[in-house]
Amino acid sequence: MQKNSALWILRATDGCVSDLKYGSWTISSYEQEAATTLASAGWSPITAAVLCSRGYDTPEKAQAFLSPDVPLSSPFDLLDMDKAAARVKKALERREHICVFGDYDVDGITATCLLTDFLRKRGGHVTSYIPARLEEGYGLNEIAVRALHEQDVKLIITVDCGITANQEAALCRELGMELVITDHHECKLELPEAAAVVDPHRKEQPEPILEMAGVGVAFKLAAALHGDQEALLAEYCDLLCLGTVADVMPLTGENRKMVWQGLQALANPKRVGIAALMAECGAMRPPITAGTIGYTLAPRINAAGRMGHVEIATELFLTNDAARAVSLASQLCKLNRKRQDVESGIYKQAVSMLPAGKAPKAIVLADETWHQGVVGIVASRLAEEYSCPTFLICLDGDKGKASSRSYGGFNLFASLEQLSDLLESYGGHELAAGFTIRREQIDLFRERILALTDAFSRSPACNPSLKIDCEIPPQLLTVPNVQQLDELEPCGAGCPRPVLYMRNMTVTDLSEVGGGKHLRLRLSGHGYHFNGIFFSTTARLAAVALGDVVDIAYTPQVNEYRGLRTVQLNLLDIRPNEQVRSRLKEGKALYRRHTQGQALSQEDLERLIPSRQDFVAVWRYLAASAQNGVVCEEFGCLARKITRFAGYACGGSKIRVCLDVFQEQGLLQMEQRPKVLVIHLTSDGKKVDLEQSPTLQHLKERLKAGI
Repeated sequence: MQKNSALWILRATDGCVSDLKYGSWTISSYEQEAATTLASAGWSPITAAVLCSRGYDTPEKAQAFLSPDVPLSSPFDLLDMDKAAARVKKALERREHICVFGDYDVDGITATCLLTDFLRKRGGHVTSYIPARLEEGYGLNEIAVRALHEQDVKLIITVDCGITANQEAALCRELGMELVITDHHECKLELPEAAAVVDPHRKEQPEPILEMAGVGVAFKLAAALHGDQEALLAEYCDLLCLGTVADVMPLTGENRKMVWQGLQALANPKRVGIAALMAECGAMRPPITAGTIGYTLAPRINAAGRMGHVEIATELFLTNDAARAVSLASQLCKLNRKRQDVESGIYKQAVSMLPAGKAPKAIVLADETWHQGVVGIVASRLAEEYSCPTFLICLDGDKGKASSRSYGGFNLFASLEQLSDLLESYGGHELAAGFTIRREQIDLFRERILALTDAFSRSPACNPSLKIDCEIPPQLLTVPNVQQLDELEPCGAGCPRPVLYMRNMTVTDLSEVGGGKHLRLRLSGHGYHFNGIFFSTTARLAAVALGDVVDIAYTPQVNEYRGLRTVQLNLLDIRPNEQVRSRLKEGKALYRRHTQGQALSQEDLERLIPSRQDFVAVWRYLAASAQNGVVCEEFGCLARKITRFAGYACGGSKIRVCLDVFQEQGLLQMEQRPKVLVIHLTSDGKKVDLEQSPTLQHLKERLKAGI
């Protein structure tokens, strides 16, 4: 094996559309001797290889990293925690009316329910409040503050929000209410004036900064009041687990302990609401992992806030009535199905709005009809599919509310700080942020954000690569070995599911499943055969066809069907193998030199000029495969399909020249979109003289002249 951190990269360059989902792959490796040592210490061969590739190459390092048994830090390590605890304690003693004010995502909902339940059990007069997403927007707001004042609330405690609520803090003081802020989002230079501001990201917070979710900060406040942090963790680890995983916090240190303990609790849930939700969406089957939360539970909980019915989720977590819990869980799942329908519509519309041409450096789109609660999911999907930061703006009159998602390490919060002169308000963190903007500022915002993302894409900080742990020999992909990858759980941010690599696999079967949403493959090579699934993509988007010889990045899992257990490969990315990539790269470079008018050798010209056989093969393929006169393919995949159709190696540069000649002579029209080349056949059966093509004549003249 090669030494650790070997780097293999293939990048999309010069405006060419990449046939990779990710811009590049970064593939680490490991020392076989170290992996053997870990295997001797009890880890399975694949787990040992993954741990070594991540730098945990001794039994001691591996055990220290994976162990959930770490001490919890003192709540009072957080600035202002002493002030926050003192003020809440006074409110409890005085029986003041307290409001726990949260956010409408999973983190905010679990934080709200945790602190509400904790304070009520200690005799508190507590109201929970999460703003109506569509009417009030995110965070503390004037409508809510005045409504709570009318209810004689004396103390507002924010959870998972409030760090940018400077004006609302001033209104609280004006109305004679006190405010305690607990949050975990990025802070602006000026903090709100409140009785206490607890946020791990305060600029003056001593190192090390705890990367915890909003529910984690709320838990620390409860722990400061309770005293016995371990006992409190046992009581609320389920809510902590849900919020921490859903908010994509790193599963290391204290977070790992909270999530590990929470997953054990979720295997036999004590809260009737959580039990009902897990039963309703079929999540009760073991093992319960962080993936169970991320892919099954969190979307349904989030649906409540996204669709404007957050009270369903809060009641679900706080109720003790089992029958009521079943009803609420059913409502959540129905809301989630409705959310999926709305999301699909927005996604299709957004894709249709993308400008033609090369892949965008950033996506900034706006529309009056979009659902504010759903655009964040669509932004996330577009950011991943088009490999760039995405900003989707819901217009309402002369203003718009936006949700944005990052890609490749681009810091959203920092970029919004730089463009704050264009914004009415903004907040969030590096990976996800929101803002409000006036309609007339959107074009200027798009122009300036494109300049920022373009500069970032050229900087060393840009890292859009897919990080792959290592290459695993196919003989190790057995059911027992793959099953033992659960030794790495809980997996998530900071400890991701293993991403493995396999080269030179032939696609022997290909079908789209799930209503055309997912791609199922059969892969053969090295004497082995595997079933694969590539979620949320199609053969066209993956740029793959039957017979392709490919390299794959995947996460293995054990699949059980009718009692038969087999290894299934969950694909994260797919690309042509090294030989095909090399030919494609050479062809692109040659074609680019031709279009730029650079000097070409006789050999280059012979590789560019198509023969009659080439023209016939390309045209016959287009005519045979067009649907309603249209062929829509990523060019590399199109070239491979034409080559197989023709039965000989046409060459990508010749195929591209064929298309140019056909377009010049009126046989077709081409449109380069961010992901694919769209070809409209327009010949209508007419015959043309291809020799009259200016491109073909120019190339032949250069060949004749020897230039």
